[in-house]
Amino acid sequence: MITHIQGKLVEKNLTDVVIDCNGVGYLLNISLHTYSEIPDKEFLKLYTHLQIKEDAHTLYGFSSLIEREVFRLLLSVSGIGASTARTMLSSLTPKQVIEGVAGEDVALIQSIKGIGAKTAQRVIIDLKDKVLKIYDIDEVSVSKDNTNKDEALSALEVLGYLRKQAERVVDKILKAEPEATVESIIKQALKNL
Repeated sequence: MITHIQGKLVEKNLTDVVIDCNGVGYLLNISLHTYSEIPDKEFLKLYTHLQIKEDAHTLYGFSSLIEREVFRLLLSVSGIGASTARTMLSSLTPKQVIEGVAGEDVALIQSIKGIGAKTAQRVIIDLKDKVLKIYDIDEVSVSKDNTNKDEALSALEVLGYLRKQAERVVDKILKAEPEATVESIIKQALKNL
């Protein structure tokens, strides 16, 4: 019903924003990912998802169409509500969620607060085919990249580096050089950690 809202940014919090659109203030619930993407400028456009329940009409705002699409995909999974989907998009970027599902990375999905092993597996089972089809991901390349990434991260952890810190560096390396070998990833990561 409401596909986006554009107007003056009146209030910006970690979990929500208020946008004044022609004299009407709209409260939009946002993820930390959207929060980090929103510039502190006067005018703002967010893509929205309207959830209507018996006791509430709730608007969710997203900085990009892909984030809204991932949010809606997550809502289609049994047992995942809007707050859990928002938590997932606060913990991981939309791209990480897509890659985690496509690569069947249960540990990544399970690393999100409030997501157990069964829910993580259900998310992957329910969404894998949709994600591979929608984002035209080659299943083989996803699993290969994830294997190299996982091996490199494990090695860096053994060397005493924190996983979150190492993961940021490894992600940057893989973004610049997707075909990097495990050895190459580790060498470059050690220079940047």
